Amino acid sequence: MSFNERITEITKSPIALFALLGVLILIYAVLKVRKIKFTTQMITLVGISIALSTSLQFITIIKLPQGGSVTAGSMVPLVLISLFYGPEVGFLTGFLFGIINFIMTPFAVHPVQVLFDYPLPFMAVGIVGYFRSFKITGILIGVICAMLTRFACHFISGVVFFGSYAPKGTSVYLYSFLYNGSYMGLETIITCVIIAILPINRLSKLVLNKTSLN
Repeated sequence: MSFNERITEITKSPIALFALLGVLILIYAVLKVRKIKFTTQMITLVGISIALSTSLQFITIIKLPQGGSVTAGSMVPLVLISLFYGPEVGFLTGFLFGIINFIMTPFAVHPVQVLFDYPLPFMAVGIVGYFRSFKITGILIGVICAMLTRFACHFISGVVFFGSYAPKGTSVYLYSFLYNGSYMGLETIITCVIIAILPINRLSKLVLNKTSLN
């Protein structure tokens, strides 16, 4: 089979197409993560962030039957680590959290579904790190962009792998949009409210000053 024929076969299969997309995103993230200069304090705070997010993940306000829940701000520690150290560290922290989340609460129907429901969406939270130099309004826009990207991952997973759960006569796209949007919208609002309340600049200066001393 020629290269062009292989590409044609891939484009005919949504699962293969999204598998390729997921792998490309992971390769990009790995290249970014390789630039991180780790310090003892950074590693410690990454571990603490993952532990806090994991704990908050179990404090659920709403839990949906096919996965997905509204939590007590479980994304906030991931957002903070991204604001403190930048997107690369945010991507790594989100990836590790996604893996731990899958180990503790697995819901798997296909390897590509696992990729789009666990590592990739939580890695997306690291996007907020690109907004770290902005004031609080810009940071909140960054949070919304990150959460929209996370939503996109769950949306794709819903369309490709959970379309059978859609009520008869309902578009799988509409079903996935409403299902994932129902909890992601609330999760985004909770995250934004907590981030808006926290003294981000003071916390960031405290962390970065300690890092420079080390």
